[in-house]
Formats: sequence, structure tokens, C-alpha cells
Amino acid sequence: MQLTVAIQMDPIESVDIDADSTFALALEAQRRGYPLHHYLPQNLSFGAGRLRARARPLKVRRKKGDHFTLGEPAVIELAEMDVVLMRQDPPFDMAYITATHLLEHVHPRTLVVNDPAHVRNAPEKLFVTHFPHLMPPTLITSDRREILAFRKAHKDIIVKPLYGNGGAGVFHITPDDENLNALLEMFTRLFREPVIVQAYLPEIRQGDKRIILIEGKAAGVINRVPPPGEARANMHAGATPLKAKLSKRDMEICEAIGPALKERGLIFAGIDVIGKYLTEINVTSPTGIQQIDRFDGVTLEADIWDAIERRYQETRA
Repeated sequence: MQLTVAIQMDPIESVDIDADSTFALALEAQRRGYPLHHYLPQNLSFGAGRLRARARPLKVRRKKGDHFTLGEPAVIELAEMDVVLMRQDPPFDMAYITATHLLEHVHPRTLVVNDPAHVRNAPEKLFVTHFPHLMPPTLITSDRREILAFRKAHKDIIVKPLYGNGGAGVFHITPDDENLNALLEMFTRLFREPVIVQAYLPEIRQGDKRIILIEGKAAGVINRVPPPGEARANMHAGATPLKAKLSKRDMEICEAIGPALKERGLIFAGIDVIGKYLTEINVTSPTGIQQIDRFDGVTLEADIWDAIERRYQETRA
């Protein structure tokens, strides 16, 4: 199969070639002989019913300090691409949402991965609320009285921005912590959206599992263990990735949410599991495949491209 691929992502210059999932996907696409084009979300333009991007031909290689070559920029018609990978990192803000609306104009004839409408409808901390039996006790609100009542009930809590990412703005509030009111005042100034409050899960000290699902099926897992004195298990926050296995509970969670992911065209997803609880479903720009590849001797990027090829063929049937 020969596919022409456009990758909508952050600047290629700044990626960590040993950790970045998009880089691994680009390498695998190139190995398969697919021509690649790179563009930033702000390079999208829509007019006269046509979606275009000012893109540059891309070549990638696993060589630190010299991991890419970009050709001359040119305007391309995204309707003439076979696949668009929507892989820019959050924040999940109005710019992100606008990009999903624009990409709907070419999907599914041009296969956008993941499906842009369902990416828009599945922010990681909100989509998970459709599976309340899998979640820890959770509250989403701007009402200070509700938050104080939740704290009274659960004592030890986590407070975080609803649309945050990478562990930014995540606070562990212990029962004797006097900073909750000040924290809520700060959040009110910084964000118009509600906050998300969850019961603190002591199991976080043993790690936060990142499980990769491809077409709704569990494909691999790593455990991310926070450093001492840290309640965040994001690798951006200094967590250590460790080899892990899928537990019976992990599989129950994957089997419960997998059909919803597949039905929505969310080909590549990453979920976070702490202890026995599902905390997030990430469909915007999931990470972790390179770490799983190294621990388990697999190539998840190849499995993802196999799934994309199958989906592409289905759109042509």
C-alpha cells in the first residue's frame, strides 16, 4: 500500500527522538515508503470549501541532533492526502477545537487519525466520566461549596485543571493542608472552566500505568513511578518508566472502554490506570509507545500503521 501522509504536529525540531510517539510513527511510515509532509496547526487554511496547509516534505532518522530534514514549504490540499495524523500536543483549547472542525471537512475521505469529531468530543478528563464504575470518586465543578463538601467526605484529594496536560497544575491537598481556598482562587483567575477534584489514590506511589489501546484493544503497558515527594506520575514531571504487565483489572477496564474507542474511530489511545481505577482516556496525542517497544521488544508503531491501513481500506470499500 502506498499512502501519502501529512502530520499535523508541534515543531519537529523540539521532539525527543527517544520518547516521542509521533517521531516513531513517522519513522515507521517512512520505512513503509510513505511520502511525509509536516505542518503546524497554525498553517491550516480553509476557504472556498477547501482545506489547505502550508507544509514541508519531511524525512526523519534516528540520529540525535540531526533527526529530520524539511523541504521547501508549499501549500498542499489535505483532500489530496490519504492520511492526516493529528498529533499536536494539548492544551485542549479553542485552537485545538478549531483544528478538529477544519479537519472534518476532509475526513473520512482523507483518513484523519484520530477521528477529529470524536477527538473534540473526548477530552481525556471528560470522556472518562462516561465510565463512572471504573473511576475513583470524582467531582467536576466551579462551585467552591461542592468542592469543600467533597473534601470533607474524602479528606485527601487531588485538584487539577480540567483541560491541563503533562501533570501541569495538579495539586495534592492533604487533610491538614490550608491552601485549598487560595488554590481555588488562583484557578478561578487562570481558568474559566470548572476544576476536577478526585479522591487521592495512595496507589500512585507504586505508579500510574499507561496502557496503549489500538482499535480498542490493549496493545502494551508501562508503569510510571513518581519520584519521592511527588504525587504526579507524568514523565514530564520526572516519573520513571518501568516495565509492567496488564493485570486482570487492567484488562477489564480495556474491555469495558475498547468498543467505544473503536466505534468512534479513536484508533490510537492511551489510558491511565492507578490501582484499580481508570483516571484518564487520552485520544489527543497519546505517548508511551517507544518505552513499551523497548521493554517488551515490540513495535507498536507498526501495529498502529497496520490499523490505519485497514481503516483506510474500509473507507474505500
